[in-house]
Amino acid sequence: MIEIKNLKIAFGSKQVLNGVNLKIETGETLVIIGRSGCGKSVLLKNIIGLLTPDEGEIIFEGKNLANMTKKELYQVRTKFGFLFQGAALFDSMTVGENVGLFLKENTNKSKIEIKEVVAEKLELVGLPNTEHMNPADLSGGMKKRVSLARSLASNPEYILYDEPTTGLDPVMSDQIDDLIKELAEKLKVTSIVVTHDIFSVYDVADKVAMMHEGQIYFHGTPKELVETKDRLIRDFLHRSEKTINN
Repeated sequence: MIEIKNLKIAFGSKQVLNGVNLKIETGETLVIIGRSGCGKSVLLKNIIGLLTPDEGEIIFEGKNLANMTKKELYQVRTKFGFLFQGAALFDSMTVGENVGLFLKENTNKSKIEIKEVVAEKLELVGLPNTEHMNPADLSGGMKKRVSLARSLASNPEYILYDEPTTGLDPVMSDQIDDLIKELAEKLKVTSIVVTHDIFSVYDVADKVAMMHEGQIYFHGTPKELVETKDRLIRDFLHRSEKTINN
C-alpha cells in the first residue's frame, strides 16, 4: 500500500499541493481527476520520488520515501512503470531499443534475453513484430503502447499513467483504457491513472480521487462519484463530459 500524509509542495510562491492525504490499496486502479493545474501530475512525480515534498510523508510499503538513501530510492523506482503523457520515446532508437533500454542499462541480461523480453512486452500491448520500426513511423496510439511496453519491461508492481489518452481519438482512447484494465487484471499491478478524460474514470477505476486546490476533495468509487450531489463535483463532471462530447 502507498499512503500519502499531509503532502505539501510549492514552486516559488505557488502552493501546488496543500495537504494531500490519500491511501492507494495494493492491486487497485485509482484514477485521479481534477482541473488543469490542480497538482495531479506533481502528485505522481512525488509518489515515484522525482520530486521531494516540502512537508508530509509518502509511505511506501511501510517506509517513508523522504528517509530513504539514494540506493533505496532507486530500488523503489524499479518497482514502478511510468507512462509519460507524451510517450517520451527516444527518436534515435528503434521500438525494440526503446523497450529494452532499462534492461540494457540496469541488468546483466544478454542481448538474446532482452530481445525475448521486448518481444513479450510488445505482444502484451498488441504490437507484435514492431521492434524494427522507428518512433517517427508510429501513430499517437502506437507510441503510447510502445511507451507502456517499455514501462512493463522491468515487471513493475505499480504502473503510473500520466494522461494516457490525451491527444487520441475516441476509438484509440477506448483501446488504451481496455489495455489498462487488461494489464491490471492479468498482471495484478497497482495502477494510478491521472486523466482529464472523465469516461476513463467510468471505464477503468476501482477508486477515484478528485483534486481541488491542492487537496483531495473526493475519494470513493465511480458510482459514489456519479451519485454525489456535491455541486463542485457535479459541475466538474458536467463540464468534462460536455468538452469531450464537443
